Amino acid sequence: MTEAVFRRHRAAHRYAAYFAPTIGSAWWDTGSHWLGRCAASGQPLPQPAIDGLPPARQQALTAAPRRYGWHATLKAPFALPSHLDAASLRTGIRHICKAWEPFDMPALQVVRLDDFLALVPVVPSRALNAMASACVTGLHAFAAPLPPAELQRRRASGLTPEEDALLQRWGYPFVLDRFRFHLSLTGSLREADEAEVQALHDAAQRHFGALPAQRFDAISLFAEPEPRADFVCIEQMALGA
Repeated sequence: MTEAVFRRHRAAHRYAAYFAPTIGSAWWDTGSHWLGRCAASGQPLPQPAIDGLPPARQQALTAAPRRYGWHATLKAPFALPSHLDAASLRTGIRHICKAWEPFDMPALQVVRLDDFLALVPVVPSRALNAMASACVTGLHAFAAPLPPAELQRRRASGLTPEEDALLQRWGYPFVLDRFRFHLSLTGSLREADEAEVQALHDAAQRHFGALPAQRFDAISLFAEPEPRADFVCIEQMALGA
């Protein structure tokens, strides 16, 4: 990523700290094609054909994660407070990166989480959980408080008392003890029939099954340029640097 890309997004609507495979790697390209968009270039990509699932239906069922780009959430999207800017956020992320060395990630498998499909670790990873916690707590000062309407929207989805407390404290309900590392493959499947869900599940297993093991070696800074715009990856910051 170039400095010009970062400068172009210095005044974005929201930012997020994600894990994303190295841009241009097999994992990045494979995941981006699954979603149908590259979050680095912003360009649409052809999705893999899925038997029994029309392309328009496939596009609809993958629309939600396509907007956010190929990633696993570490620090969920947030707006900057008025007294901070994107450069200070970048410095904060680099500070976290310096405290970590790259590490091996466990193998990933396709599962259904609540009402969507995702890739999740086959076995729990303390390193992944600790990295996510470091981003949630270490970057909290860079997140403006949620507006009342957003709090209400989050609560409308039905949170446990613990999740509601996490939402109020950290701006997102699925953090710390409620965190589960995942790369989303679809949006909500509540309106999909079982044949469609099975077709997506089987296709994802084939699509990602032959990829090599991954390393967690960078934190990626994503930006939402304007409200409801597609997220873009504007920088990948190496661990240990």
